[in-house]
Amino acid sequence: MFQVLDKFKQPIFVLIAGSILLALAFGIRHSFGIFLIPVSENNHWGREVFAMGLAFQNLMWGVWQPFAGRISDKIGAGIVVLVGSILYTLGLFLMGFLSTKTGFLIASGILGIGMSGVTFPIFGAISRSVAMEKRSVSIGIAMSCASLGQFIMLPVSLTILQNFGPTLSFGILSIFSLIMLVLAVPMFEKSINQVTSQDFSLKEILTEAFSHKGFWLLCFGFFVCGFHILFIMTHVPAFLIDKGLSPQTGTVVLALIGLFNIFGTYYAGFLGSKIRKPLILSFIYGSRAVIILIFILFPISNLTAYVFASLMGILWLSTVPPTQGTIITVFGVKNMSMLYGIAFLFHQVGAFLGGWLGGKVYDLTGSYDIVWYISIGLGVLGAIINYPIEEKTITRLQRQAA
Repeated sequence: MFQVLDKFKQPIFVLIAGSILLALAFGIRHSFGIFLIPVSENNHWGREVFAMGLAFQNLMWGVWQPFAGRISDKIGAGIVVLVGSILYTLGLFLMGFLSTKTGFLIASGILGIGMSGVTFPIFGAISRSVAMEKRSVSIGIAMSCASLGQFIMLPVSLTILQNFGPTLSFGILSIFSLIMLVLAVPMFEKSINQVTSQDFSLKEILTEAFSHKGFWLLCFGFFVCGFHILFIMTHVPAFLIDKGLSPQTGTVVLALIGLFNIFGTYYAGFLGSKIRKPLILSFIYGSRAVIILIFILFPISNLTAYVFASLMGILWLSTVPPTQGTIITVFGVKNMSMLYGIAFLFHQVGAFLGGWLGGKVYDLTGSYDIVWYISIGLGVLGAIINYPIEEKTITRLQRQAA
């Protein structure tokens, strides 16, 4: 029996299982934007309540990600993915059936903690299972599958929502997420907890990272990414309805983002092995600012919404492969999950502000204009601060290699 299980720990199975896990985890979560108006109206809430729930969810994801990454780096991703799958399923179920503001907030937080287990520790498992020269491409493939999940789950979620309403829809989606429990099996890696004389303590690893200027710049850049993603994912469907377009248009927009992100993440991973990764990040953030500016200046229609979604989709999660790749290049793969988790915490603080601020500003002003312009300014800032990052391996790793 154990020999059969060991066969599923081969790199190809790790990549396949990890990719499907990411497709489910990101795909279901990506559909939450279409629930904003139905859930708010069903519970007689303003938009800020639902937005705060998703914002808190992302904050919990970010807070717990470094811990999940540390455990994954030390003993392997398997147990982290398994526990994360259970919490993800539980939180998703409770989001539908807890109708109070506090209950919805707690349920969203549980799902957020689960997300920390079923997302980025998987990249650590994939990175450790393949050869160094295949890591960037493998991460790009996995992220592309996550994007495919976003594309597939949007129409599925909309169909379920229209037929069963928001409460039962969350329950049905939680049943889908049970598949993740089975897919956790290949994530149980062979022993990686081999202490050597070259191992650093947690304090030394963190000191090394926090004293590196490029690491801080990378983190602040990732803050911008989070702000953009959760604001758009949560509020664009409602924004388009406010402009007179149908709920189906908002669903197609989010689906197109997922579809075009397949290409964006794959090629970002591919280009990461050819040119400077920080340069790729600067291009992504700067391009986002330009696309958002053009989108809000033109009259809103189905056509402009679909063009916006397609272009933004290419830039959506394409920040992940170059961000992870830069951390691996500079600090090595051994502590990648934890260090990326710290960078991701900044991403999720940005997500918290983007998701919550969208709802808050709308309830106060009846418009999203202020948040759109903040998004443009942050895009320009992200382009500037990522450019000077040096993609150079730290001295300690250079000595070890020598």
